[in-house]
Amino acid sequence: MSNNTSAWLLLIVSLPTTATSARMRIWRNLKACGCAALRDGAYLLPDSGDHQYVLRQLLDDAEREGGSGWLLPVAPKSAREILRLQALFDRSGDYQAFISSLEAARPGLASTAAPDLQRQLRKLRKEFDTLRSVDFFPNDASRRADAVWLDFVHLAETLLSPGEPQTADGTIPLRDLAEYQGRIWATRRGLWVDRVASAWLIKRFIDPDARFLWLATPADCPPHALGFDFDNASFTHVGERVSFEVLMASFGLEHDAGLRRLGAMVHALDVGGAFVAEAAGFEAMLSGARRRAKNDDQLLAEMSAVLDALHAHFSEHAAPDGD
Repeated sequence: MSNNTSAWLLLIVSLPTTATSARMRIWRNLKACGCAALRDGAYLLPDSGDHQYVLRQLLDDAEREGGSGWLLPVAPKSAREILRLQALFDRSGDYQAFISSLEAARPGLASTAAPDLQRQLRKLRKEFDTLRSVDFFPNDASRRADAVWLDFVHLAETLLSPGEPQTADGTIPLRDLAEYQGRIWATRRGLWVDRVASAWLIKRFIDPDARFLWLATPADCPPHALGFDFDNASFTHVGERVSFEVLMASFGLEHDAGLRRLGAMVHALDVGGAFVAEAAGFEAMLSGARRRAKNDDQLLAEMSAVLDALHAHFSEHAAPDGD
């Protein structure tokens, strides 16, 4: 939402003192949609998205319970008034509380059983998504929380998926695409961000006839297979680049602006880095798909559609200079 919001909605609602359950229900709904309470019975929201519809539904609910109310437009008269209204929706304290909960949980992650760790991640992700859904004016606090959250998830996923490659020094030679057709490619099973994106990149841009092996351990990689995203694999982390970025460089794909932006997203999710707005959504979809998929083949098929869509989006919205 733009920081120069000039249209607002004010809900004034009154309920009979006997309508205790209705009062609590409506209050919970007002809180869930992020309303700022000006005083008892007066609630404010920016006029955007479906906020007008949501507040109208709450007003109708109050009237069905014997109450009364008004839904009124509010138009600030100056930039100063706009800033004062926006300040009512500052979520900095909520973000700091969430960051504190992550910092408190972090020391115990290594000793947490995998099923419990997955449940903890789901619970924290739900809390974070709920907070972001009512953050109408993101600021430095939200960006810091995004970075801390991505770092926390990376640590948790590393514990859930042991065998993450270590960064190696060296150069990335340019490969002849013709020599990498119809090959067998191998990586660790239980696909996560870099591996699923790399497998998609291989199938879409490098080797359309690729076949994949999902390894229990890197030691299971056959000599004839092209390994990726594990130590000593044919394609793995080099310098600051994750496996997806190494594959791009190896096959001369860095001219593709959409792939470059995808690479930035994968990098941020895999090892941290510059904030990428789409990263959290991709991570959430991958997490959900991994819980539903019966195996890594099914997971790759489902996430390939997501990556196709993201590539189209990134390509369409690429900067003129490709940055």
